[in-house]
Parts: sequence; C-alpha cells; structure tokens
Amino acid sequence: MTRGEGPAARHGPRAPSRAEDPAARRESRVLVLSAPSGAGKSSLARALAEADPRVALCVSHTTRSPRPGEVDGVHYHFVGRREFEAMVAAGEFLEHARVFDRYYGTSRAALRAGLARGRDVVLDIDWQGARLVREACPEAVSVFILPPSIEALRSRLVGRGQDSAQAIERRMRDARADIGHCDEFDHIVVNDDFDRTLADLRAILRGRRAMTPAGALVATLQSNPIRK
Repeated sequence: MTRGEGPAARHGPRAPSRAEDPAARRESRVLVLSAPSGAGKSSLARALAEADPRVALCVSHTTRSPRPGEVDGVHYHFVGRREFEAMVAAGEFLEHARVFDRYYGTSRAALRAGLARGRDVVLDIDWQGARLVREACPEAVSVFILPPSIEALRSRLVGRGQDSAQAIERRMRDARADIGHCDEFDHIVVNDDFDRTLADLRAILRGRRAMTPAGALVATLQSNPIRK
C-alpha cells in the first residue's frame, strides 16, 4: 500500500510534524493491474508491494475457495456468498464482479486506509472491475498485462496444475475476450520476463506519482456510488 521520525527530544523521540513526515510530502496513487488469467498479474502485484515500502496491495474479497498455499487476508479475503452479498448490500465495495461463477470485490475501506497512510495502492482486478474503478476514480493509473503469446499463456495455465482441461479451455476463451479490452488501459505491458515487467511497473508508478493528493482520491471514493 515511508517512515520518518523527527530528531530525538530531551525527553525522548518527538513525533514528526506533517511538514517533516515524508509520507505527507508525497502524494499517493491508485495503480490498477488487469490481465487474462495466468498472465502473472497477482504475482507482479505482490512483488510490487514487497519491493517498495511506499506501496501496498489492496487485498480483494472473493467467494472462491483458497488454492494450495493461499492465505486468508494475504492473497484474498475468503468469504461465503452470503457474507459477500451482505457486503454488496451495505455498499462496502468500490467494485465487484462475477468471474468464473465466483464473486470478487474491492473494499472501499481497505483502499481508503492505504491512501490515508500515504501509500500507493495496487489493485489486482479483472478488466470489468478496472473499468468500474476508473469510472469511480478517474485519477487511477491502469495497466493491462499481456502474456508473450496465447501459447505461452496456455503453458502457464497447464503448468500451474490447478485446473482441469475443460477449465483451462474456458480460461483460454475468456483470455481472448479479456485481451480485447486492453486498449481501455493507460499502459500495456508484456510479461515475457518477470523482473523486467516488475521494473516497468515500478517505472510507471514512479512516473505518475505526485500528481493527485491522496485526500482528493479519498474524497472521490466517498462520493461516488457503488456500481455493479
């Protein structure tokens, strides 16, 4: 989703003033990452947050079951369908969508909290969610991540060992449809080398920093209605 501390006073460390706080001097951004399933956006989003303490990943909610190795609250907030629907009814999501018969959503509160701490916040969402976020938060920077080829995408999906042959074919059909929306995004990056792609994303984020105050983003998030 900078730490700073003023000089120690006589009776202990003095809390930094807003003028001294590095987080207060920089302005936060929302970075939206989208990609077809298997293109590597979730791994890139986590790596982007791990590589820079000024960046936080906004963990989405989902009704799907955890995959092997996934941790609740780290990879996703795993919730039941009734709980998810209750959150929708309460207006707690900035965006939410149905993907592969499961539901995914981005919590307004989590996004606001990251921005309020002076961090850039990364959203790992599909193109449908990205479209809604851009409508609600036009200042967000959006990036569509492409695989080097359709064949490479299929190889990645097969190599994950998480889906049946039938599910992989469905993901491939949906991937072609997803790629058709890539021209809606501010940037398109081909993930043919993970480290180079990560460097590209960091450069995009650095290039768009310090343009819109976090306060303006928070105000936008609070004033825009939830949309399906």
